[in-house]
Amino acid sequence: MIKKYFFQLIFFNLFFYKEVFAAESGGMPQLNPEFWISQIFWLTLTFGILYIVLSKLILPKISANLELRKSQIQENIEAAEKQRKDSDLKLKEFEEIILKSKSEAKNIFKETREKALKDIGFKRETLEKQIDEEIKKAEKEINELKKTAPEKINKIAIETSSEILKNLVGTEINNSSISAIVNDFSKKNGNKYYDN
Repeated sequence: MIKKYFFQLIFFNLFFYKEVFAAESGGMPQLNPEFWISQIFWLTLTFGILYIVLSKLILPKISANLELRKSQIQENIEAAEKQRKDSDLKLKEFEEIILKSKSEAKNIFKETREKALKDIGFKRETLEKQIDEEIKKAEKEINELKKTAPEKINKIAIETSSEILKNLVGTEINNSSISAIVNDFSKKNGNKYYDN
């Protein structure tokens, strides 16, 4: 039994050395230990140069471009936020103007009615009819103003957004895209401002 293993070991060693010598003599030179030092040298040199080129030339340009894009995106976000705040302020001013106009109109009509009742000797019913007609005319004018105000506000928003984007990007922006965004915003949020 020991002899059997011994012969197998000798046969395996001879076969293995024969394969190694065959690889050294004519097969694959990268398996020849004689060339390993030069292969390691060229491998180290090649990857070292590749590493230096990537770390000193290519990667700094990529990171600079990424930082530039990040700063531009941040500036665009800040400008959009500022534009949104400006739009909110304009809408609040518009609401205040409408409420102030309504209260002033009611006060003027009330004062006129009281003054007319004192100074003029018309019958009360005819005077109230005339005053009611004037109130209806004033309310009609206010409603027309309320109907046309969103268009004017949208137009102003489109113009200011276009100017801001033109200044940010540096080229003309398609007004139809901006108009669609502003119209969509006014459809979503406009009703709560104009229903009063």
